[in-house]
Amino acid sequence: MSDLNKLGLAEARDALRKGDTTSVELTEACLKAIDAADALNAFVHKTPEIAMERAKAADDRIKAGDAPSMCGLPIGIKDLFCTKGVPSQAASKILEGFKPEYESTVSQKLADAGSVMLGKLNMDEFAMGSSNETSVYGNAVSPWRRGNDDAQLTPGGSSGGSASAVAADLCLAATGTDTGGSIRQPAAFTGTVGIKPTYGRCSRWGIVAFASSLDQAGPMTKSVRDAAIMLEAMCGHDPKDSTSAELAVPDFEAMLTGDIRGKKIGIPKEYRMDGMPGEIETLWADGAEMLKAAGAEIVDISLPHTKYALPAYYVIAPAEASSNLARYDGVRYGRRATLEAGDGITEMYEKTRAEGFGHEVQRRVMVGTYVLSAGFYDAYYNRARRVRTLIKKDFEDAFAAGVDAILTPATPSAAFGLGEMTEADPVQMYLNDVFTVTVNLAGLPGVAVPAGLDSQGLPLGLQLIGKPWEEGDLLNTAYALENAAGFVAKPQQWW
Repeated sequence: MSDLNKLGLAEARDALRKGDTTSVELTEACLKAIDAADALNAFVHKTPEIAMERAKAADDRIKAGDAPSMCGLPIGIKDLFCTKGVPSQAASKILEGFKPEYESTVSQKLADAGSVMLGKLNMDEFAMGSSNETSVYGNAVSPWRRGNDDAQLTPGGSSGGSASAVAADLCLAATGTDTGGSIRQPAAFTGTVGIKPTYGRCSRWGIVAFASSLDQAGPMTKSVRDAAIMLEAMCGHDPKDSTSAELAVPDFEAMLTGDIRGKKIGIPKEYRMDGMPGEIETLWADGAEMLKAAGAEIVDISLPHTKYALPAYYVIAPAEASSNLARYDGVRYGRRATLEAGDGITEMYEKTRAEGFGHEVQRRVMVGTYVLSAGFYDAYYNRARRVRTLIKKDFEDAFAAGVDAILTPATPSAAFGLGEMTEADPVQMYLNDVFTVTVNLAGLPGVAVPAGLDSQGLPLGLQLIGKPWEEGDLLNTAYALENAAGFVAKPQQWW
């Protein structure tokens, strides 16, 4: 078999079971593709020795007939996941040289299922960003190009390395994390599938924290079926994470029938934003028509507090970040600044953090510290928490009225060029999360599905939002949408 790295998880799994290929051959094909794709800057810590060792073990398991679905499948791991003995830096200078002595629960589950780790993937520093331009490793680059223009485009953020690697066929799938859209926005930008499960479905233990009440891990894959296969391996209760849900994990793949007859799909009027590009508006309308043609009922709904979601998110997330990032002080692990004679502990903290944190992280830590400070706690943080409750109630009311899933755009535009959103106005960048943050604030599952191309040949995605804990049902609706959209475009290889 040629071009093994271009297979999806389901195709590769079936080929392994039939004996058409081996995990070692699959892994070698991916490692070769990774080495040829340094221009994308997607893989930042390559682990070929670990990959080959796991591939050989997986082949033995498959021969013995004791192999779960993910066994032998080569994947990439976002740099936010702690991986034993492998640099885990969260793309930050402050964690330079940090090699954990433990494995995150999610990456351990994937390893236990027999998957093969190819290496660690680029991301925005501490997952703070929508374009993968805040990384200590430099920008991740999208494999897509606008028409004949050779300007480098963002693969989205913060899981930009994951999105780029999956879209460019450097790995069969990858892990991502989503705090305000960091799986779904990069998936939409790169023509891949990304699902953020219900908060608590995947353990957060061993994943470097950004905003603990919002962070959730999920898979980034080439198809909805692949997302179902990988999500099942990642989920499950973990006593080490107090927010992990003690719920059985269903066989998500078995739930993919494509039959959505009688399902009610809500279209929220508040997501029709001023200045939304016509192409996004058309894509959204086309998506609704596709679901209708598949037998679903399309209903207009209202989520009245949507307009407050972005401001509430940009109070809550930085507040939690300022609390979580206080542990990086140069004392126990990671980078420590060089001190001068007479410097005390305070100077060490100040210098280490000034050197170690990038501008975007510093900005969010300062915003977060401000909104948590004595005089402003009620005015900002508590008010944002109350708004969050109202946003959650909007969704609950819609689902109580019989809506099964909600269809929205995934992003307000196609991928933009690296450097096009200047640091001069960070709010412009934050507006990229306008369709995705509500899902994190409400703790709901959301999936991005590629649904078309814009006039410059770049992918555009649609988002489906589901009921809590009903990822199987949500993936089935996404499967029906994927089948109807028939998206098969791939980037032209230039790297």
